[in-house]
Amino acid sequence: MSSTVILGAQWGDEGKGKITDYLAENAQVVVRYQGGNNAGHTVEVGGQQYKLHLVPSGILYKNTINIIGDGVVIDPEALFEEINSLNKKGINTDSLIISDRAHVIMPYHKIIDMLSERKRGKSDIGTTGKGIGPCYTDKFERSGIRVCDLINKDAFIKRAKANIDRKNEIISKIYGEKPLNKEEIITKYLEYGDRIRPFVKDTTVIVYNEIKKGSKVLFEGAQGTLLDVDYGTYPYVTSSHPISGGVCVGAGIGPRSIDKVVGVCKAYTTRVGKGPFPTELLDDTGNYLREKGCEYGTTTGRPRRCGWLDLVVVQFASRLSGITDIAITKIDTLSGLDKIKACVGYELDGKAIEHFPASLDDLARCKPIYEEFEGWDDTIKKARKFEDLPSGAKKYIKRIEDLTEAKVSIISVGPNRDETILA
Repeated sequence: MSSTVILGAQWGDEGKGKITDYLAENAQVVVRYQGGNNAGHTVEVGGQQYKLHLVPSGILYKNTINIIGDGVVIDPEALFEEINSLNKKGINTDSLIISDRAHVIMPYHKIIDMLSERKRGKSDIGTTGKGIGPCYTDKFERSGIRVCDLINKDAFIKRAKANIDRKNEIISKIYGEKPLNKEEIITKYLEYGDRIRPFVKDTTVIVYNEIKKGSKVLFEGAQGTLLDVDYGTYPYVTSSHPISGGVCVGAGIGPRSIDKVVGVCKAYTTRVGKGPFPTELLDDTGNYLREKGCEYGTTTGRPRRCGWLDLVVVQFASRLSGITDIAITKIDTLSGLDKIKACVGYELDGKAIEHFPASLDDLARCKPIYEEFEGWDDTIKKARKFEDLPSGAKKYIKRIEDLTEAKVSIISVGPNRDETILA
C-alpha cells in the first residue's frame, strides 16, 4: 500500500470506518476527501465505540497524520463537538490538519437546508438537514466562505455580512421565517476561526510531499457510489463525489498518485431515504438483517432499508472507480439464514440487463435476477483465515470476485479490528 483509496461501493453505510481504521495501522497519513458531517463512520476498538463524522478514521493511531481535505465542507460547531468527544475518551487530536481551501458550513446553510426540504413536502429528498447541500451550492455559485477566510478576520466579516444579508432575504421573503442575527453569527464564527487556526495548513502540499517521500497514504471517502451527485440515484444523492475520481479534486492530487482502490461492500445491501431499491426486503428477512446488523444511521439514527446483495450495483461501482480490491463487511450478519441470495442482473420490461440504469423510472421497474447460496451459522465470527470460512460463504465471496473482476482481499466477520480476514 502506497496510496490507497477507500470508498463505498453501495449506498453508503458499508463499514468504511472499520476498514480505514484497520488499514490505517500501517499508514502514515489518512485523508478525508469529500462530504461533511452528514456521514458517520463507526470504529470499534477493545470494546470502545467511536463515532466519527468529520475527523478521519486514522485518528485512533498516535503517529498517523489525519487530514480533512479541501473537498470536505466543515461545520465548525460539529467539528469541535467531535474533537471534544474524542478528547474525553483519551484520544489525542493534535495530529489533525485541516485544509485552508475547505468550505465552511454556516448557520444559514442549515436553516435553508431544513426549510427547502420542508417546502418539498412529499417530494423531499431525505436530507440530513446538516447544511451540506446548500454549502456546496454556495461553493459552486462562488459565494462560499472557505477556512482561509474564516481565519482572516477582515475577509470573514466582509464575506459573512454580504452572505447573511442575502440569505436573510431568502429566509424571510421566500420561507416567511425570522431572519438570522448577523452580529451573533459573526461573533461566534470569529471564535471558531481562532480555535481552528492551529489546525489549518495547505494540505495539498502536505499530501503531495508525503506521497513523494513514499509514505503510505489512505484516502477515506464518505457515503457511497450510489450517492455520488453525478453517478448515483439522482436526486436522492449527496452533493459531492464519493467515487475515486473525487479524490483528485478533494485532496488535490493527480490520478497517477493513486495505486489501489478498495471498494467497501456490505455482504447485503442497505440504503437510507427515498428512491428505488431493487433488492429491498419488506419482510421478516429484511427485519432480521436490520436488527442483527444494527442497521440504524450513525448520524441520524434512521432505520436503514435492507435487502439482498445487489451485484449490479457493485459491478457499477467497480467500473466507475477502477476498484482493484473489495472489502466485504458484515458477512456475519447473514449468519443463521438457511438460504442467501445475491442479485446478479436485472430484468427491465421483460429483458435482462447487466448495467445500472441512470433513470430512476427505469430502476423502479427493474426486477432482480437472483442466484441462491447455502447459508451459514454464527461460527463464521471465529474465522481468521479464508480457509476457516463455511463453504457457503466461500462460494458467495468467489461469486462476488467473478462478477466484479476485483479481488476480495478483506473480509470482516465482526465489528472489532481483530475480527478481520486478509484473503
